Amino acid sequence: MQSIVSSDSTLSPVQPTASPNAYKILVVDDDPDIVELLEYNLRKEGYDVATAPDGRKALEIAPQFEPDIVLLDVMMPHLDGIDTCRQLRALPKFKDTYIIFLTARAEEFSEVAAFEAGADDFIAKPIKPRALMGRLAAFVRRDKDPQVVLDTIEINGLRIDRTGFAVYQEGRKISLPKKEFELLAFLAASPHKVFGREELLQNIWGNDVFVLARTVDVHVRKVREKVGDHHIQTIKGVGYKFNIDE
Repeated sequence: MQSIVSSDSTLSPVQPTASPNAYKILVVDDDPDIVELLEYNLRKEGYDVATAPDGRKALEIAPQFEPDIVLLDVMMPHLDGIDTCRQLRALPKFKDTYIIFLTARAEEFSEVAAFEAGADDFIAKPIKPRALMGRLAAFVRRDKDPQVVLDTIEINGLRIDRTGFAVYQEGRKISLPKKEFELLAFLAASPHKVFGREELLQNIWGNDVFVLARTVDVHVRKVREKVGDHHIQTIKGVGYKFNIDE
């Protein structure tokens, strides 16, 4: 499978996308087997794909390819994923690019460092292509029509009716107090994003109400007791996100 990155220092020209509406994804990983697996599955789903074997090459390719999404390994030669992400985020055109880290490293500091560098999501290897494709499809739907989440959110077996303040799981209605509902709906509306406690406090409780950061933890625990532990994921040292993995 031909990559746009040649074996020497000369970059092969980026091939034009087959569809003008195809989302562009840049895969950055030094493992050729992972790159081949991802490239095959992404192209099969209709994405336009470019690849790079390390962060340095990714920074050369990105301005030319202009990806909508970057799948970025952490541990790579020449320039690791953390520094690559920081440098991408420093460029105005990549300020809002969706960046997902792919890594076999399970240490907590890697996850925290990834989000501090500007990552939107974090996926541990071994990668499950089906789960990854589902996550990317959810992002594309939100990106194309962000208004779809305003009234009803359906995700991972939950249906969240934001106008009726109701939550349903497989047809069964779950009663949540107002703040617990708002917290769940807020996280589910942006399942690719991690929110810190202070950000959740500002969005759910507002600046005019004095509450402690611990309040968020308590409400998350109560929501988990009612809808299940797996819907809200804790990102240690960072905050919380809605889990869209089945």
